[in-house]
Amino acid sequence: MTNDLIQDLEWRGLLYQQTDAEGMAKLLNDEKVSLYVGVDPTADSMHIGHIVPMLTLRRFQNAGHQPILLVGGATGMIGDPSGRSSERNLLNEAQIAHNVNCIKGQLGRIFDFSNDANGAQLVNNFDWFGQMTTIEFLRDYGKLININYMLGKDNVSSRLDSGLSFTEFAYTIIQGMDFNHLYDNHNVRIQVGGSDQWGNITTGLEVIRKTHEEETNAFGFTIPLVIKSDGTKFGKTAGGAIWLDGEKTSPYEFYQFWLNTADSDVVKYLKIFTFLSREEIEALEGKVETEAHLREAQKTLASEMTKMIHGEEGLEQALKITAALFSGDLKALSVEEMKVAFSGVPSVEVAKADSKIVELLVEAKISPSKRQAREDVTNGAISINGEKVQDLEYTIDAKDRLEDSFTIIRRGKKKYFMVKFA
Repeated sequence: MTNDLIQDLEWRGLLYQQTDAEGMAKLLNDEKVSLYVGVDPTADSMHIGHIVPMLTLRRFQNAGHQPILLVGGATGMIGDPSGRSSERNLLNEAQIAHNVNCIKGQLGRIFDFSNDANGAQLVNNFDWFGQMTTIEFLRDYGKLININYMLGKDNVSSRLDSGLSFTEFAYTIIQGMDFNHLYDNHNVRIQVGGSDQWGNITTGLEVIRKTHEEETNAFGFTIPLVIKSDGTKFGKTAGGAIWLDGEKTSPYEFYQFWLNTADSDVVKYLKIFTFLSREEIEALEGKVETEAHLREAQKTLASEMTKMIHGEEGLEQALKITAALFSGDLKALSVEEMKVAFSGVPSVEVAKADSKIVELLVEAKISPSKRQAREDVTNGAISINGEKVQDLEYTIDAKDRLEDSFTIIRRGKKKYFMVKFA
């Protein structure tokens, strides 16, 4: 079973660095193992860049092992220097507590937290760091790791020229203490992280080795950084990060992000992010090669991810909005769904007053001139809230103002505008 799991991880491209591949495989074969992934609550939502290690850990849970999910209530107050060129803004205890609660709910969408033998467990490192004194930290742990060892870590050495505070310098020891605590109290034997966490993972193994007289049996592995085929960073758009929180990134926007995946990336993403079988993914890969225009692989990826993070209801809303925009039938959408659908379209604010359609098209810069506006209307190129308007004398008034505050105007087949009335 474990060999199948390791082979599947390799096929999906999820194994990058391992401290002892043979030893870890033997451990996984011999017993049920607890593994952990950590996330620092520096925001009140995770984004899709956070979930690759989480989804990898879920694959271990599906294979019978137990995931331990660490939310860094303590480390989140300090800030991991890994992969950063400057120090994070430090958050206070109340902000961290709020963020922790928000992230807990998101983890529940990915993992099975049932009381079964391998049900996921959530831990917060503030529970064991919150009462520790500075003297205890320096005496019991600071002496374990020498300065030269820490300077050899990429996450430390890369920041020396730009400036690294002692707070950040100590971060890798504190994360090492996390691994040690989970090793002792939750029987955790493996830490999983992104490739930027290699230095922190190996420090954890060093702390475990030095705090135990007996031979230890702990391992770590990292997952490659996900890079798009054009070499740019995965998970970013012109609008910023793709969040798991539906208030920050709506289910429709979330669905559209995955739907817009390039043909050159979609099979890789299906392997990394979904739990589809090898046979299912290879069948979709064949369709990318022979029927790319149907975008079946992208539709499957978008549906699988949206259902996982936002549930069936979120997926249904995303599909409903997508279908309405494709057909131009906006009447099928509620006002709230229209707000979601058009949150990213060009918008303009005008005075709240009844306006002739030609005048409003020019005022809102939807048509460049009155002559063009008249042509657009008479040619059937203008729709108001999904209704085609061809009457040059049509007046846009209260009946067209949704919630008495905005109107959606479409020019041509795909150009939408939100006119806001102040």
